[in-house]
Amino acid sequence: MSLSVLISLFELQQLTGDSYYDIAKGERLYFAGLKEMHPEKAFASDANFTMRVSYGSIGGYRPYDAAWYDYYTTQKGIFEKENPESDEFWVQPEILNLIRSKDFGQYANKDGELQLCFLSNNDITGGNSGSPVFDKNARLIGLAFDGNWEAMSGDIAFEPDLQRTISVDIRYVLYMIDKWGKCPRLIEECFFIRSALIFSIVRSVWGTRELTIKAFCKDI
Repeated sequence: MSLSVLISLFELQQLTGDSYYDIAKGERLYFAGLKEMHPEKAFASDANFTMRVSYGSIGGYRPYDAAWYDYYTTQKGIFEKENPESDEFWVQPEILNLIRSKDFGQYANKDGELQLCFLSNNDITGGNSGSPVFDKNARLIGLAFDGNWEAMSGDIAFEPDLQRTISVDIRYVLYMIDKWGKCPRLIEECFFIRSALIFSIVRSVWGTRELTIKAFCKDI
């Protein structure tokens, strides 16, 4: 099956090769038009294949009237969305049992919840997944991996009121390594600067909704 998928992808790439050139040409024309329309603004150049830093703030957003999406999720959302009949929302039974036990220990927030993901108004696109997210003091707080539904148009235009980057909370990463992966030795190896790097910041920083962060981005 894997080979057949690869062959199909290769055939699609052959068919769409000319379209890629037209799209790239159209993007350059669109960018030139923006510069001409707004000569007073500074536009970012195409930084593909480069390492760079972007800045943003953690926060929720209002997708439509009378609705508000909070800036973080907890373990409760796993049980709300979990569906054994869906390939997209099926969760391994051992993970469900683990989270159901609520043995979050040092990874829990002040309310005893396990925070899973958080939102920020950074821009994200293909190739950014896995980028580390730091607070203003360069302390790791998460890993960027996705964008919200409203961010689908981000490659054309960025809408700061709606588009959000989704990052996994570093506490959830460590929890899964420790409790589910049963590899506390990896945690111990990482924590030679433990109090300074991780837990001192996640217990103090997350008390505020707005937090300046920077994410290293890498496109493909």
